[in-house]
Amino acid sequence: MSKNMEKRNIYAAGDFKVRAEPEGGGKYIEGYFAVFNQRTELWRGFYEEIAPEAFDESLKNNDIRCLFNHNSDVVMGRTAAGTLTLKKDAHGLFGSVRINEDDKQALDIYARVARRDISGCSIGFYPIKEEYTELDNGDVLCRVLDVDLSEVSICTFPAYPQTEIQARERAYAAVTAQRRENIKRRLEKLKC
Repeated sequence: MSKNMEKRNIYAAGDFKVRAEPEGGGKYIEGYFAVFNQRTELWRGFYEEIAPEAFDESLKNNDIRCLFNHNSDVVMGRTAAGTLTLKKDAHGLFGSVRINEDDKQALDIYARVARRDISGCSIGFYPIKEEYTELDNGDVLCRVLDVDLSEVSICTFPAYPQTEIQARERAYAAVTAQRRENIKRRLEKLKC
C-alpha cells in the first residue's frame, strides 16, 4: 500500500438486525457492510461499485475493527479479538459484532439498531487497485478491485459527506487530466 493513498469511506443504507442468544449467549448486531456489483452514484455521471474479490487479502491478513460512525474511540468489535466476524458471500461483505454487555455505549448502540433508529453502515479502506470505465452514455464507472480494509462502521447517516465527495471528484478530475495529457503526448510522438 502506498503511503500517498488517502483513506476512503463507502457509505450505504444497511439492513442491520440484532440477535440475542438465549441464556447468556450474547447479543449481536449483524448485516452487510458492503454489497458487491452494486453501482452507487457518487456525483452526477460518476459511479462506483465493489468487486467480489476486493476484500480477499484484507480478510486473510488484517485486524479489522468495527466502529460506530468511524470513531476510533467507539470500538464495537475486532477480528483479532474474535468479537467481529467478517465473511464474504455472493451478495457482499457480511459482519457480525458481539456486543460487550459491560459497555453501556455498546448496549445503547445495540438498542438503537434494534429500534431501527440506526440502520446505516460504511467501510473505511485504502484503495489498492481500481478500474475506470467510460460507459456508453459518457458516465464513468470506478470498479474497486482490491482494498486494504481497516474498519467497518455502523453509521447514523449512511450518505456520502459532501466534503468527501468533493475531494474524490477533484482527485478523479486530476487523474483524468493527467491521462488526457499522456494520450496527447503519445499522439504527438506518433506524428513525428
